[in-house]
Amino acid sequence: MYYDDRVLVFGLTGGIASGKSAVAARLRARRVPVVDADLLARAVVSPGSPGLAEVVGAFGDGVLTSDGALDRARLAAIVFGDEAKRAQLNAILHPRIAQAGAAALQQLAAHGEPLACYEAALLVENGVADAFRPLVVVSASEATQIERAMLRDRASREQVEARLRAQLPLAAKVSAADFVIANDDSLDALHAKTDRLLSDLCDRAGVAISRYPAP
Repeated sequence: MYYDDRVLVFGLTGGIASGKSAVAARLRARRVPVVDADLLARAVVSPGSPGLAEVVGAFGDGVLTSDGALDRARLAAIVFGDEAKRAQLNAILHPRIAQAGAAALQQLAAHGEPLACYEAALLVENGVADAFRPLVVVSASEATQIERAMLRDRASREQVEARLRAQLPLAAKVSAADFVIANDDSLDALHAKTDRLLSDLCDRAGVAISRYPAP
């Protein structure tokens, strides 16, 4: 189970450089609890963890840095483009991430939080979107994604385009969404759209919007 029914847990996802993290940051600024699957993924393979030991057992000591931490870039290079290895890694990580996420969300429910966001890049790809309804997808045109990712990651156009081709098309995520935030404009425009989303979610959850004041 991914959530406790005392709290409305909505999913937040998007594509490369579409603006998912910026939406999550705005929600946090408005005091909405956000559980970040990427942070959970880092925690479950922290030095000394069973998760890291299993990853090393599967992929070798070469995925470790000199100080014994997981070298995420090196691991990504190993599994990128290799469906079998990526599936092997996911079989190690996903159950641990799900367990950690469920614990975090249940803790929020126990503290009386009526609304929470679960932020993850692969909700649709991993087939768990229905566990986090309503699902919010942050979208942007491919041209915008490429431009932002090149600037953010100091990557070449070819590198970014390869990453886009390796992921589920953003249009497929949009088709699975309950709410779509189009993000091809300014950050102020994105904040305004996120604020409208929050108002809609509060109405759905029966929560006063005053619980989440604007910063």
